Amino acid sequence: MDRAQKEKVVEELGQIFESSGVVVVSHYQGLTVAEMQDLRARMREAGGSVRVAKNRLAKIALEGTPPAAIADLLTGMTVLSYSEDPVAAAKVAEGYAKDNSKFEILGGAMGSSILDRAGVKAVSEMPSREELLAQIAGMVGAPASNIAGAIGAPASNIAGILSTIEERGEAA
Repeated sequence: MDRAQKEKVVEELGQIFESSGVVVVSHYQGLTVAEMQDLRARMREAGGSVRVAKNRLAKIALEGTPPAAIADLLTGMTVLSYSEDPVAAAKVAEGYAKDNSKFEILGGAMGSSILDRAGVKAVSEMPSREELLAQIAGMVGAPASNIAGAIGAPASNIAGILSTIEERGEAA
């Protein structure tokens, strides 16, 4: 790899570190090509990506970016999982780590917040952006349906009272 290629890789990695909602750093020693392809496919389905890069180039790319402190995690055979959604990459990485013991999560970063192993697990348990939007839509819609029910309730109550009076009148 010549100097121009290295500079291009550093620039790409720098963009990843700056624009990603979450970056998860993991060891992948012992994974087969098929297992790595499976990880990439899962990550792609969730809207994330996986990148294997030389640690030295990744450390250079980290300089001056919010997650610069994760440079300490870049030792050995590391793979970077990242996504714009702050939860997607962590969810996929955690799920993959459960299925494959050779995939070891070291930590990561969420913006300028550095995550240890437990932090990545906590982020993975959070609801995704789509789930949060669905919950908010449900909460916004609930008061409207309650109001419609409250407006319709007096009319149905009056109708019920009138029918009761009518039944009593007929019985008398």
